[in-house]
Amino acid sequence: MKFAIYVRVSTQEQNLENQINPLVKYAESMGYEYEIFQEKESTRKSRPIQWDLYNRLLRKEYEGLLIYKFDRWARSTKELIEHIDKLMEKGIKIYSYSENIDLSSSMGRAMLTIMSAFAQLERDLIRERTLAGLARARAQGKKLGRPKGKPSSKDVPLEAVKKFLGEGYDERKIAKILETSRYRVQKAIKKIKESNTGGVLVS
Repeated sequence: MKFAIYVRVSTQEQNLENQINPLVKYAESMGYEYEIFQEKESTRKSRPIQWDLYNRLLRKEYEGLLIYKFDRWARSTKELIEHIDKLMEKGIKIYSYSENIDLSSSMGRAMLTIMSAFAQLERDLIRERTLAGLARARAQGKKLGRPKGKPSSKDVPLEAVKKFLGEGYDERKIAKILETSRYRVQKAIKKIKESNTGGVLVS
């Protein structure tokens, strides 16, 4: 049987290997052929790799789907249930490693519905608390957000990036030296390109 392994993290800093390793080990223990699909999100809401894989599964290019947790596949209960239902109609086997749920059984499907409902409830409560806190802060006259033009504490110093670029360091090395992520270094380089100042040629 050929399975698709899908793994996803929410930020560039998180490590996909924590999901890949146990899923690969499980697939090999079951004697499955497999292909790995990896997705790293930043701020975007779309997941092109997940969407492409979903449609390939509907076309039955794979016989099964292995995921680490159900929340790695979908952002909402509605999306998760819709996708799972359509995949199961096509006869796709679905297994969640962390929850140890096999959706080929009626008990597995029932557990999924219950867990998804609680997960959605938790997200809704967090959102409600956040909105209530913002409304309370506004009512008290507090200014929300970062003042315009003021850099975030997480912003990478542009002058430092210019200096290391000028010395021939690549993005990965600069990120290591500055103890930050490669993604933030890339953002800094983009700002340098846009400003086109500092006498550093950025290719």
